[in-house]
Amino acid sequence: MASTGCSRGTQITSAATGLIMHLDKAKKRIAKQVKKGFHGYPLVSLEYFGKANFGKAPDSATEVVVSFTEEEGADPQKQTFVSGGDAREDETIQSTLVKIIERADAKTVTEIDGISTL
Repeated sequence: MASTGCSRGTQITSAATGLIMHLDKAKKRIAKQVKKGFHGYPLVSLEYFGKANFGKAPDSATEVVVSFTEEEGADPQKQTFVSGGDAREDETIQSTLVKIIERADAKTVTEIDGISTL
């Protein structure tokens, strides 16, 4: 089993097999929301982070930070999810991101390109 922790100390666990279809579906749903562009608030922003390898840019994202901004000028609320592997390929994390976007009724979803360095 793959295990993923989130910033609140809870564990999210999923079976490693049979989840490719769900992973692809979640990634496509997020990409579709990002592609729509800015449509107002609430806004959800996603940024992936990884450790640099010997001075090179990271090639694997071990964390994703989700920022939620209710309205213009408001301070964003942030939550971090950590993965033992690549968070972009973690079905549990990607499905959770979709649920966060849906439950927030986000009008805009943004994603920072690439992987930022921790």
